Amino acid sequence: MTLTIAEEVLLLAYREDTGKPIIGSVELDCALAGALLADLAVRRRVDLDGAKVVPVDPTPVGDEELDAALTRIAEERGPRKADWWVGKLRAGRLRKRLLTRLAARGVLSEQEGKILGIFPTTRYPELDPSHEQGVRERVQNVLTGAEPDERTAVLIAVMHAAKLDRKAFPDAQKGRIKEIAEGQWTAEAVRKTIASIHAAVAAATTAATVAATAGS
Repeated sequence: MTLTIAEEVLLLAYREDTGKPIIGSVELDCALAGALLADLAVRRRVDLDGAKVVPVDPTPVGDEELDAALTRIAEERGPRKADWWVGKLRAGRLRKRLLTRLAARGVLSEQEGKILGIFPTTRYPELDPSHEQGVRERVQNVLTGAEPDERTAVLIAVMHAAKLDRKAFPDAQKGRIKEIAEGQWTAEAVRKTIASIHAAVAAATTAATVAATAGS
């Protein structure tokens, strides 16, 4: 089974036993949206003209989420900045769709329940841990000195942008993570996409703070 970069991020962002995320919703959702864009850039379907995302190859990837994102980018009236796309893509229940898809493929289990017997909630404990273990081993090898391929470098950079690396790999050397996240293993378009995750997280966090202050 081939996982997208967004799905790999998702597996690392959820506790395998409780099926709950280990980072905040804003950071995780921005990371997933940014991972979609970065995946398209790695596959040479989109590029960045300055700070704006432009489609360069309309050929479908063969993945529902990636192809839907590529279509939306191609059909947009004009080029938009990467952080705009991160905000747009994360707002469409992307995480829920990815979780449901992983559950349908037998990677996760989907367990519904209620908090205080009233509020519905859904957890996603791992059903088949081999997929996350494979991702972890690949990342761990790079963090301990192996040369990263572009895909693994992108995954590490996305995690770093969302501060997921601190929770998923707490013993990793910060210098090594930063070296990979900011290094030359990825194309310029991918590096700019990673930067857009930082911008989107900052913007969403600021908006949430302003809203909370206004309501108090």
